[in-house]
Amino acid sequence: MEPELHDDLKPLEFLLGTWKGAGVGDYPTIEAFNFGQEISFSHNGKPFLIYSSRSWLIEPDGTVGRPLATETGYWRPQPGNRVEVTLAHPTGIIEIYLGTIAFHQIEMVTDVIARTDSAKEVKAGKRLYGLMPEKNGVRDLGWVYEMAAMGQPLQAHLSAQLKKAD
Repeated sequence: MEPELHDDLKPLEFLLGTWKGAGVGDYPTIEAFNFGQEISFSHNGKPFLIYSSRSWLIEPDGTVGRPLATETGYWRPQPGNRVEVTLAHPTGIIEIYLGTIAFHQIEMVTDVIARTDSAKEVKAGKRLYGLMPEKNGVRDLGWVYEMAAMGQPLQAHLSAQLKKAD
């Protein structure tokens, strides 16, 4: 039995479910690439969303390649259409984002990034998640990630368009 959605989660309710699709990545320190991605947002009746994301390389011939990034965390809505997001990466990076919710769009920037000695240098991040304009009665989830890392200033790194899978 699915728990009842906590009232505080109403502004984030549009995210619930599993989303799958594809995106592109680029950064001055790497070659451009295409990737597949699956994102899941769920809840347990408490006032937070449980988040997980996994991605994989899409080879130039369209076949599925090696696994890429994965991250897990929690999205906690706050008064005044604000949101706090904590993300953990198995590469030794922990991020805390602060953001705003406006209709079916969330914009957030890093407040804190902590990393282990062996993790790559990441200095800042900015993310935008939102429902795309309706097409044939369906709204996809789009997202964009900007990053400042490896001595580079904040700039576009990843973007994807995902379809509701459940």
